[in-house]
Amino acid sequence: MPNVEFTIRDMLPDDWPEVAGIYAEGIATGDATFEETVPEWQSWDQHHLNFARCVAVSGEKVLGWAALTPVSDRCAYSGVAEVSVYISQNSRGKGIGRKLLERLIILSEKNRIWTLQAGIFPENRASIALHESCGFRIVGKRERLGILNGVWRDVLLLERRSVVTGR
Repeated sequence: MPNVEFTIRDMLPDDWPEVAGIYAEGIATGDATFEETVPEWQSWDQHHLNFARCVAVSGEKVLGWAALTPVSDRCAYSGVAEVSVYISQNSRGKGIGRKLLERLIILSEKNRIWTLQAGIFPENRASIALHESCGFRIVGKRERLGILNGVWRDVLLLERRSVVTGR
């Protein structure tokens, strides 16, 4: 695993073209999301929590991004969010995803999020391992949850319960 120097910072609207490109790479793998196209910035911005959006950068280049989405607008679920972590194709396997996910955990706990969840295709072993290394556990398998490219796909549900907030 070659060393790459990078920093984690808040995502800015100007990062969107590179973030969208990385998202498109993830979509192209067929194992990252049910999404088939990258949304426009306005739609993405509206659906993600403002306090939990970050990018990994080396110089001016975005290497990966992570963000949280609320799972529901019902007040009972105000402390539950879904995790998204995407790493550029050329930057995978270098510890970037772990640093982004660790940053999301810190941001979530500072903002009273008590449960993080992730839905991951079983074939995406790298993402499962990443989440497990950051304290997530598999809580179930949702069989034939959706169709992607004409194929029914299962989704593993992983969650991480905060030891800092929501107790």
